Amino acid sequence: MEHRIRITPEVELDRQEAVSALIERCARAALQAEGAPEGCFVDVTIVDGASIREINRENRGKDMETDVLSFPMLEFFDGEWPEAVEEERNPADGLIFLGDMILNYDRAAEQAAEYGHSVERECGFLTVHSMLHLLGYDHERSEAERLLQREREEAVLGQLGLTRDAADDAAGD
Repeated sequence: MEHRIRITPEVELDRQEAVSALIERCARAALQAEGAPEGCFVDVTIVDGASIREINRENRGKDMETDVLSFPMLEFFDGEWPEAVEEERNPADGLIFLGDMILNYDRAAEQAAEYGHSVERECGFLTVHSMLHLLGYDHERSEAERLLQREREEAVLGQLGLTRDAADDAAGD
């Protein structure tokens, strides 16, 4: 059974197919790197700055725009899969719902320009970052946790050829 990554753009995207394909590829690569069992499901919604600010305020009590939000459905710690993960499969489709990712395309475009790389590369980074949050990594817990999450992000992005130097070539720019 294959992983399912559902991507719903709620904003108009430049190069929508390329961005969606890259998000899916990055999500799958993160799942593979973290030893995910077959058949995981992640729901990705691409929004604008105003929408993510509202979601952040309503769900986290933070009245501010951010680049990506992650809402995990399962309890993980640093990518360690719960022993009873198979019990979490939806009987209707056999999938394990890991959670929701809300990606702010406006902020991704701004950050891409700021960092001097493509929007696709930035969306790829934010996707891997969010996937790791869904799998229990949390850079806000401590400096050691921040370094661990960054190490895992760079490993996955490196496997995809989305290093900072080669990012634009790998993203198709």
